[in-house]
This record gives sequence, C-alpha cells and structure tokens, in this order.
Amino acid sequence: MASAAQKGPRPRPRRYDAAKTRAAVLAQFGNVHDAVRDLTPAQLALPTHLGDWTVRELAAHVSMAVGAVIRCLEQPAPPKQEVTLLDWPFATAPRATRISEDTKAITASAPDLDALYERTRARLAELLPAAPDDRLLASRVGAMRLDDYLVTRTVELVVHTDDLNRAAGLAVPYDRQALAACTRLLADALAVKAPGGSVEVRVPPYAVVQCVEGPRHTRGTPPNVVETDPLTWIRLATGRTDWDTAVDDAKVSASGERAGLAGLLPILR
Repeated sequence: MASAAQKGPRPRPRRYDAAKTRAAVLAQFGNVHDAVRDLTPAQLALPTHLGDWTVRELAAHVSMAVGAVIRCLEQPAPPKQEVTLLDWPFATAPRATRISEDTKAITASAPDLDALYERTRARLAELLPAAPDDRLLASRVGAMRLDDYLVTRTVELVVHTDDLNRAAGLAVPYDRQALAACTRLLADALAVKAPGGSVEVRVPPYAVVQCVEGPRHTRGTPPNVVETDPLTWIRLATGRTDWDTAVDDAKVSASGERAGLAGLLPILR
C-alpha cells in the first residue's frame, strides 16, 4: 500500500488515547448532528466547494464516513493487518470517485437526514463499546485496527465540519480532542511525505513535526520554521486553501530558505 510519497524513514508512530478518540468521534458527530437537524431546505440546497455536492450531500457524507465504522464492525474481521494509520492519508485519493458516488446514493436513499444521523448514532453506541481497540476492520483502503480507523474518522469529521461551516454559514463547534487528533495525523503525514529534519512545522497547541531533507537542527532556534493554527493547517493539508494565500493572509508564518511548503501540499486530496 505504500506510495512513493511514503518511502524513507518514518516518524515514530504517535500514540493516541483510544478512549479519548472514541469519545471525540461521538462528540463531534453529535455536534454535526445538532447543526444538521436545524438546517433549512434553503441551506441544504446551498453549493459547497466539493465538486457538485450540495450541503445536503455533504451532511449525508459525514454520516456515511462515521457509518463506515458500523459497516466494518458488522463484517468479519480480516485475517491480518494491511494498513497502518500513516498509510491512510495517502490511500484515499484513488477512491474519491467511488466515495462521491456512494455519497450521492445515500443522499438519494435517505432524504430525512435527522433520522439517518439518529440511526447511525444509535448503532454506533450499540457496537462500539464491545469492540476491542485492536479489532481489525476491512476498510476501503485495507485492513486496519479499529483504534487507528477511529483516528481517521476525526479527520473526516473535523475537515467536513469546517466545510459545512463555510458552505452554510454555520458555527458548528469542534471537539478539542477531535481537532487535536486530526491536526496531528495530518502533520505526521507531512513528515512521512517529506522525511527529514531541516524544517520544523508547528501547529500549536497540538503538533510539532520535523520534515524536509537537509541539515538537521539540533539546538537553539531552528533555521527553518513554519507556524500556523490548526484550522489553517487542516485547510492547507486538504487543499481547502493554498500556501500562497495562507501566507499572504498572514495565516502562516514561514522563516528560512527551506520553509516554503507549497510543493508538498495538499497531503490529503
């Protein structure tokens, strides 16, 4: 499953608190559900920046992304693990067309979004407590552990919460743990894509990673530093904004001759 972007030494795998990740997924899904329940027909018909998806299709996709945990838990466990957490960001792009098709299908088959969210929340609450963290799931990208897969669901939830807020003019809150897990996974994915130690990328208060080939910094102030806030980082990493725009808008500070990351972004498409 490894792509060319993933060759070379990897950062040490980050440890996530599985109980906190489970709680974060449920909390953020609840936040989105509360907002979706109150959307008007006019808001649901609004366009998004995600191809030809409307807000209704975006909302249905969020439920589908979380419901994927249910579908995996309802299937037999695969015999062996095929994918690690740091493989996932690089394995999603080839499946974008199928994901879009499935999203449109679920939107057409479930016109009542509130009922769809209620069914998803109830079934997840039924299945998740009994499932061990190391239970293997047959995900779209290959067999992976439940605890890892739930970290990927924080990315889906946080990224699409931001999409929903921007498209429908909402202010859906972000669960702190979900935002932290999403930020960290995308930062670690950058370190996998561009291994090295010449640039320090800071996304306070959640993540600091070293990346990009070149002289490794060991003491004092690093010569190449990039710093930004979590939402800007997430938008950069997923192509919701571009590097030059973020720098021009003072959303990113970049110092040092190697600190330009435009050629490495986005990470998750």
